[in-house]
Amino acid sequence: MSSVKIECVGSEGSRLGESPVWDEKESALLYVDITGRKVCRWSCATNQVQAIPVDAPVSSVALRKSGDYVITLGTRFAALKWKEQQVTTIAQVDKDKPNNRFNDGKVDPAGRYFAGTMAEEIRPAVLERHQGSLYTLCSDLSVVKHFNEVDISNGLDWSLDRKTFFYIDSLSYSVDAFDYDLQTGNIGNRRSIYRLEKEESIPDGMCIDVEGKLWVACYNGGRVIRLDPETGKRLQTVKLPVDNTTSCCFGGKDYSEMYVTSASDGMDKERLSQQPQAGRVFKITGLGVKGVPPYPFAG
Repeated sequence: MSSVKIECVGSEGSRLGESPVWDEKESALLYVDITGRKVCRWSCATNQVQAIPVDAPVSSVALRKSGDYVITLGTRFAALKWKEQQVTTIAQVDKDKPNNRFNDGKVDPAGRYFAGTMAEEIRPAVLERHQGSLYTLCSDLSVVKHFNEVDISNGLDWSLDRKTFFYIDSLSYSVDAFDYDLQTGNIGNRRSIYRLEKEESIPDGMCIDVEGKLWVACYNGGRVIRLDPETGKRLQTVKLPVDNTTSCCFGGKDYSEMYVTSASDGMDKERLSQQPQAGRVFKITGLGVKGVPPYPFAG
């Protein structure tokens, strides 16, 4: 095992950093600050962060095949033109639930944008339960609803053979798997593949590596864990200097670097003084495994 190194990138923190995704064309890391209502892009070349303010909580960002990005904003799927700083609504969900917002989202291998909703939090991880649903924005810009009764729709990714969809509903403290049909985008046969232990706390964002193992950021657990979805065993734990780790992705030239977002929301002055890097983005090197490039939205 090579030696693991953890460092902060960029100079500013987020209130609720989430949804890191590597933009290879720009040599940059995209991510969002949900409660700070901005989409951020950290340049590997300059170590600078550019941020675009938006008019609602923005919970995920993804690449778009035709250029620029797609985001989940409030209860909307939207397009984001970076240079123009222009946001255009594509579709809206949960119209009957004014207290809801989107949370994590990711594009599947066929170019569909999967994202789920949740009720607005009273404070971190405290909210009205069973208010969310999981949706897909298809390449023809139609929306499919998969299921409802979700607490906090969170981490998602797909197996390397494209036959399994992995998903986290945070308050179930479980990483789940579904059978997945690449042709139709349909999912079914839900089962739990890993239940979090007490010290791991709340499962949040997730990504997969080239060996087909899952990496899960543990909110309030201050770590990312590596899981084998076949055996349900934890293989590795990487601890970070902040408690509220929110999500992770691989990036860099050869996808050998891991980027981890974090949050400072809900922390009092004393905890913030003990964890001055809360809300920052961390780069982890030396993991000895590479990640899978993100898929762009095909619509």
